[in-house]
Amino acid sequence: MQAFTLPEFYLPHPARMNPHLEAARAHSMAWAREMGMLDSPSPSGDVVWTAQALAKMDYALLCAHTHPDCDGPSLDLVTDWYVWVFFFDDDFLAQFKYTRDTEGAKAYLDRLELFMTGPGETSPEPGNPAEAGLENLWARTIPSMSEAWRRRFVTSTHNLMVESLWELDNIDRGRIANPIEYVQMRRRVGGAPWSANLIEFAVGAEVPDGIAATRPMEVLRDTFADAVHLRNDLFSYQREVREEGENSNAVLVFEKFLDCPTQEAAELTNDLLTSRLQQFENTALVEVPALLVERDVSLPEQIGVGLYVKGLQDWQSGGHEWHTRSSRYMNEGADSGANGTGLVQRVRQQAPPSFAKTGHLPLPEFRMPYPVRTSPHLAAAREYAPGWAREMGMLDGGVWDERRFRGIDLAYCAAMIDPDADLAGLKLSTDWLTWGTFGDDYFPLVFGAKRDAVAAKLCSDRLSLFMPLEGEPVPKPSNPIEVGLVDLWGRTAGPLSSLTRAGFRQAVESMTASWVWEVGNQAQNRVPDPVDYVEMRRRTFGSDLTKSLALLELGDVVPAELFRNRVLFELDTAAQDYAAFSNDLFSYQKEIEYEGETHNLVYVVERFLDVDRIEARDIAARLTNARMTQFEQLADEDLPRMCDDLGLGDDVRAAVARYADHLKDWMAGILEWHRKCVRYTPEELARVHAPEPPVFSLVPSGIGMSAWRIGSGAR
Repeated sequence: MQAFTLPEFYLPHPARMNPHLEAARAHSMAWAREMGMLDSPSPSGDVVWTAQALAKMDYALLCAHTHPDCDGPSLDLVTDWYVWVFFFDDDFLAQFKYTRDTEGAKAYLDRLELFMTGPGETSPEPGNPAEAGLENLWARTIPSMSEAWRRRFVTSTHNLMVESLWELDNIDRGRIANPIEYVQMRRRVGGAPWSANLIEFAVGAEVPDGIAATRPMEVLRDTFADAVHLRNDLFSYQREVREEGENSNAVLVFEKFLDCPTQEAAELTNDLLTSRLQQFENTALVEVPALLVERDVSLPEQIGVGLYVKGLQDWQSGGHEWHTRSSRYMNEGADSGANGTGLVQRVRQQAPPSFAKTGHLPLPEFRMPYPVRTSPHLAAAREYAPGWAREMGMLDGGVWDERRFRGIDLAYCAAMIDPDADLAGLKLSTDWLTWGTFGDDYFPLVFGAKRDAVAAKLCSDRLSLFMPLEGEPVPKPSNPIEVGLVDLWGRTAGPLSSLTRAGFRQAVESMTASWVWEVGNQAQNRVPDPVDYVEMRRRTFGSDLTKSLALLELGDVVPAELFRNRVLFELDTAAQDYAAFSNDLFSYQKEIEYEGETHNLVYVVERFLDVDRIEARDIAARLTNARMTQFEQLADEDLPRMCDDLGLGDDVRAAVARYADHLKDWMAGILEWHRKCVRYTPEELARVHAPEPPVFSLVPSGIGMSAWRIGSGAR
């Protein structure tokens, strides 16, 4: 009996079939036998695969559906890659997940990586079918692709192999991931980003390296990956959870996190799948064309990007069709896609009329295990801060007045998140917080109210001119954001190396671009997709900037690549989410009722799950506290183990420990600041948003556009 009834899927594009299917079936069977994958014994004595089992799983059918337009030799090669990756998954399960042999798993994976050779490198002699298959595939694939593609493919192949240890560790602990951790870790271990790389091979067109790391292309890849994984989790729940004892499955994650029946968790998983597909469509139709124009991408490269997008789309349709047919999955009653569920999600993504009366949102309990520490220089920073803000012009343009600025008390926040700084350092931290908070208020007021995403982008792009990397001349600043950035950049960037300075500028640009993203959603009257919201919230909150400031204090002791390690990556994002979600819980009334915003976790949950604000608050609070619990585990257990596994020296270990301590201070300080400052209190909101309407006037901004500025109605 199936664990649940499969939901109605959103799949707007029909699956198609590659005419070379039968040849690929014959080829892949012969190739698997040649590599030793058939009748290969597991530690229990049972074989991992038989020829009959491989035929029933029918990976050639998967590839013929997901790559309907490639030629026969290309389909053969792509099919061999999928035979290899599924064999690896099943073989790893048999050898290490059932036996809980973590040390053996690490040794196995370390050796397997040796077969992804770079130019001039030679792999060792294969010792098992997984190694033999990878060596063979590497030699047949890499010569026809660029070095940039090879680097991306190495990363995605590395992730799907090495992050299997995360799954193994969770099984060993009996631990089920929280939803945010699950989605982002599933991308690393699930293989869909790897599939996206193979799509470039199959369609014969690579994503231009110059735009591969931009938000639109990353969102295309990530939405593709999430949809592939969520669909797979629905079809594989019976086998993975009920039969094999796995706990890395979205249905199970939602079932446990929300304490709901399996059927309800499956429907929620499908709702998220639908939302991710619609985010893919929105990105492909809105953001990608704008990117191609902005970056002046050549016509042949534009055609290549179009083929890549079509290839991702074909994979979704073909992958669904294969799941409905393969013996590997629970697929009784599966349909071939429908649009009903998609219509419901589109309605939920359309924002209702703005400024709905919400009233004060009662605050939940916040988990905070770390003490608040405060700088002894707080009084001096408080005395200094208004003068700097006034000098930059931030207190006379209608965004802030001095009373409001003093009530926000950003010096207090800086004194807690940077308690060990000297007075000069605390002043600099206070000014960066002031600048970022002012910008976060400025963009919705000046551009969001008019839904003017073009003007917002022009403003954001111009800010880069005030962050020269090698002493280039800067234009005359024309508004408080530009004036403040000129001052801050001069005080911060001077002592930095060229590489560090470029990274720091990128962090600032990431934050300001995220403000443009918010204005763009307002222009579309769109409530963000939940996953996109969480990931962009880290940028809108300024987490990248805060992290960069912390890294400046560490110097060059910690290698940059170490922050791509799973443990530090998860530590970072868990802390960022805790701080940003806490802000959303405090600021709900301010943003929804008084500012007409939709960018708030409580509101996003409210719309996505179709629940009231109190239930949405409780779910948001549960997510917030789950991220703190995860942070504690990472800091207390996983971080020391990572240092041991990587053999890090004492100086690097000490720097990593200081960084973790900084994140603890950061989270504790941000929560305490929210509790003490008046910015979110009903009384202050009523004062700031007085009933008399503000007076608007147009003033030149100096950047080829006009911007709204509030005149006599300054708050």
